[in-house]
Amino acid sequence: MQPGLRCFPGRLETDAQRQLLENLRGAVADAPLFTPIMPRTGRPFTVRMTNLGALGWVSDRAGYRYQPTHPETGRPWPAIPEALLELWRAVSGYSHDPEACLVNFYNCGAKMGLHRDEDEEDFSAPVLSVSLGDTAVFRIGGPERGGKTETLKLASGDVLVMGGTSRLCYHGIDRVIADTSTLLKDGGRINLTLRRVTKP
Repeated sequence: MQPGLRCFPGRLETDAQRQLLENLRGAVADAPLFTPIMPRTGRPFTVRMTNLGALGWVSDRAGYRYQPTHPETGRPWPAIPEALLELWRAVSGYSHDPEACLVNFYNCGAKMGLHRDEDEEDFSAPVLSVSLGDTAVFRIGGPERGGKTETLKLASGDVLVMGGTSRLCYHGIDRVIADTSTLLKDGGRINLTLRRVTKP
């Protein structure tokens, strides 16, 4: 695996996962899931998403960007739950809190193509990912598109930190493996991606 990529299998126990899920339900009621589109083609993503924190990541015809409000409601994003902030402080190795938490919901058939997280100002801050629900097949390559890639299965409660060289590596989700978790009543996977956007 790429230098700086760290995985913490089962970092969140079942009770912590359930509590986090309850927090997310309230947040999604205030900031509903929406379907982003690709800037150039207008093609919709296969995942639905929303955000938590001072800034939220969006994608539409105007491009990829962070903004302080929900693109449909115009309201500020809900706050990042304290449990996620504590997790960031414990494992990120970065001295400032995240400003954004992207919430991606993968239903049956949803995936995420290889991409780099490069819309942020501060690449010295890692990207922290939390998996909830069904297991996902995560793929990561190098800092340039193409070349060798590796896969890693991410189960419910797993935490992944992309720092160092891995911070700007291409990565994505090949597929979600159905019926591998009972956390979500109707199945599927939620991925929480914590990011620092601006330089402190």
